[in-house]
Amino acid sequence: MQRKISFKTRIVIIFSVIIALFTAGIIVFEQQQFKNERTRSLERTLENNADIVSKYINQNGIDLQNDPAQVVEMLRYMSSDVRFTIISWEGRVLFDNLLGASEMGNHLKRPEVQKSIGFGSGSNIRLSESDNIEYLYYSKKYDEGYFIRLAMPYDVKLQSFINSGSSFIIYILLFFALCILIMLYFSNRFSKSLKELREFSLNMKNGSKMPVSFVFADDEVGEVSADIVENYNLLQENRRKLATEREKLLQHFQLSEEGIAIFSKDHREIYANSHFLQFLNMILDKPTLEPRLLFDDPIFKEFVDFLNTKPGASNMFSKRIGKSGRQFSVRIIIFEDESFELYISDITKLEKMRLLKQEMTNNIAHELRTPVTSIRGYLETILNLYDYNGENSERIHGFLDRAYTQTIRLSELIQDISMLTKIEEAPDRFEQEPVNMHDLLGELSNDLSDKLKEKDNTFTVEVDHNVVIYGSRTLLYSIFRNLIENSISYGGTDIDIVVRCYNENENTYFFEFYDTGTGVDEKHLVRMFERFYRVNEGRTRNTGGSGLGLSIVKNAVLFHKGSIVAKNRPEGGLHFLMTFPKNPIKIA
Repeated sequence: MQRKISFKTRIVIIFSVIIALFTAGIIVFEQQQFKNERTRSLERTLENNADIVSKYINQNGIDLQNDPAQVVEMLRYMSSDVRFTIISWEGRVLFDNLLGASEMGNHLKRPEVQKSIGFGSGSNIRLSESDNIEYLYYSKKYDEGYFIRLAMPYDVKLQSFINSGSSFIIYILLFFALCILIMLYFSNRFSKSLKELREFSLNMKNGSKMPVSFVFADDEVGEVSADIVENYNLLQENRRKLATEREKLLQHFQLSEEGIAIFSKDHREIYANSHFLQFLNMILDKPTLEPRLLFDDPIFKEFVDFLNTKPGASNMFSKRIGKSGRQFSVRIIIFEDESFELYISDITKLEKMRLLKQEMTNNIAHELRTPVTSIRGYLETILNLYDYNGENSERIHGFLDRAYTQTIRLSELIQDISMLTKIEEAPDRFEQEPVNMHDLLGELSNDLSDKLKEKDNTFTVEVDHNVVIYGSRTLLYSIFRNLIENSISYGGTDIDIVVRCYNENENTYFFEFYDTGTGVDEKHLVRMFERFYRVNEGRTRNTGGSGLGLSIVKNAVLFHKGSIVAKNRPEGGLHFLMTFPKNPIKIA
């Protein structure tokens, strides 16, 4: 089996090759530069000697064609190693200090002569055809019709002069060795950090814990590795917490009395508790163990349409479904990633209780309406015809007046019950139109001005003129009248009553109604909107009231597809928060 080369070894090999190639390139370049500079220096020396000889020839009028030997006198001033040759422009050798000119052939084709013809001067290192000795030749052309060529034997001495530069090579090699050592040092540190990181990776892969004493190297890679470990540990901790919370949520789902199921974007089941399957099989005609089959059943068509339309205004849709004598509340919630949650609640008992209470209330109202109207008419007639001068007239009149007052309360009670019945059973009978809330609240302020003055209360409206709600003017008037009368009756004297539209967005108005009165105990807040619920029986008897005012308020708000909650103000008094949609509402 072939042994795997370590990362450290690969780094050392790669960088060694790079440094070696770089060093070799520097050495070759520097040596070539050095050699060229030495050669040019030697050529300049030979050129100076040639110019001296040419000047000597011209000053002494030497005839090179007939008596070239006169230049021998000049040779005493030159090195004995220098070969001196005079060549005519036709290539004939006129003089050579080492060989006889007549024995030498035509030199016009010699490389150095050819260069001097083209460039005025030229040099070449080659083996002489005359004496088989390697020379460094230098030739220069003169206007007097000749070339002067000087040559030096290209022996060890000259080669050493030209190529000497070994000290530079030594420095470069030392530099190369130093780079290798530095590279080894840093590669060892880098390799150590990577080894530690790999050890951490293997421990995490095998599920082993890192030793407490484990510390990364004190360098950049070590810092990055430590950050990775810290983030990994944080991720693991978050995973554990998430798993714990997930387990809690699943237990909650399993123990919940509601049927809960979670589906992916493509309607694939992610989770469903046992109650969901139980309720689903009560609703569907054919029992199933596959919750996703509900999307093919016509009963759930509205929910499928809601999912397909992806409404932007609301991510929730709910509907009541009746099946086999049972009532179910089905609700769907769409999340941001387009997965969704489906709830099914069995509300049969609650619905029966609600219907029973509603039926009883309606029956009472129906049975009482005729006799109460009759009694009220009789009492009103008696009071109008009564003789105030008879015996015990004042006492009898007082009893009659109290009886008449009670019939008025009963009439108002029956009216309130009728209002609730109409909202719940015949909502389409309420005419809908755009209602300017500033004008409606101004009208309400005038209608209740006398009641407000009786208790020195003030009513403030902070609603802009452009706030318009599309709905039933009758019900909107009833909402705020009941709230104001509730504050007048139970809030106390010298209080402030305020209605304010404190915010709005593209689809909704946000209202608040509050008073600065006494408020109620927290335990009563959750039941305030129930029918006939009274915070204080005695207080209600003293102030009058049917116990249906706030129930009408809530049902009227729900009629407009809005919402309402009640709470106590920290400064004192009751605080109601309401929402109303801006767009026209659809009454089923």
